[in-house]
Amino acid sequence: MPDILSIAYFLTAIHPVDATILSDYLSHWQLFHCPKKTTITFQGQTERYIYFVEEGIQKSYYLHQGKPHVIAFTYPPSFSGIPESFITQTPSHYFLEAISDSKFLRISHEQHQQLMQQYRPIETLVRKATEMVLVGLVQRQYELMAMDIQSRFTAFVQRSPHLLNMVPHKDLASYLRIDPTNFSKLLNSVKT
Repeated sequence: MPDILSIAYFLTAIHPVDATILSDYLSHWQLFHCPKKTTITFQGQTERYIYFVEEGIQKSYYLHQGKPHVIAFTYPPSFSGIPESFITQTPSHYFLEAISDSKFLRISHEQHQQLMQQYRPIETLVRKATEMVLVGLVQRQYELMAMDIQSRFTAFVQRSPHLLNMVPHKDLASYLRIDPTNFSKLLNSVKT
C-alpha cells in the first residue's frame, strides 16, 4: 500500500496545494519496488519516471574509464531518478541504482506533464522543487571546488551522518571525491 500521506506531507512542505488538486495529482502515482543492486535507469536510457522514495537508498553514478563516480544519493523522503533526462526526455548520461531494497511511488513523464498543464499549483510546486535541487547542486559544486577533503568530509558528516552506516564506504569516498584510504582515515578520526 503506497504511503500517500508521506508524499503529500513532503510536497506540501515545498508548496501548499489545494487538497482536491493534490489528491488528484497523487492518485496518478504508482507503487514500484526493486531489490538492492537493481539498475533502475541505465546510461543511454531516457528516464520515463520521477520517483518518490518511500524506503531504501539509491545512488546515481557515471562511469569514466570503467570506474564509477557517484553523483548523488537518494533516500526517504526525497525524489529520485535522473532529473535532466526526465525533464528533457533525452538519454541519461549516467545510472541510477538501488543500494538497498527500495520502495517508491512513481509517475510517468507523460502523466506528470498533463497534470502540470491541468493544474497551475502543481506546476508551481514542481518549479519550487526544481529550484531546491538547483540550490543543492550549486552548494555541492562549491564544496567540491572550494573545500579540501577534510572540510568536504566534515560537511557531509554534519549533513548526512546516517549514511555512514548505510552506504558502502567506497561509494561515499567516490561521492566526496576522496581517495578511499584517506576516507578511511577521516572516518576513523570521527569514530574515536
